[in-house]
Amino acid sequence: MKVYTYSTARAKLSSVLDESKTEEIVIKRRKGELYTVTPKTAFLRSPFDIPSSGLKTNFTVEDIVGMVRESRERPYKIRRSPRKAKTS
Repeated sequence: MKVYTYSTARAKLSSVLDESKTEEIVIKRRKGELYTVTPKTAFLRSPFDIPSSGLKTNFTVEDIVGMVRESRERPYKIRRSPRKAKTS
């Protein structure tokens, strides 16, 4: 664990952030308050990503294909926006 004063940490912020990746960094203020600097990893994946192991279901391939075909056979309703009244 490395302890920096507030002013030193502010002056060397880039290197302090780099060091926080490998060890615990503590910043101490004049009144004795202590703050820990820890890196947070970026969320680079989509929330819709599926793990490589896939999803566990009781559906067979035939079940899924049947559901897709059934959904394609349903008639679609076309919804139109209401017409605006003509004003003269």
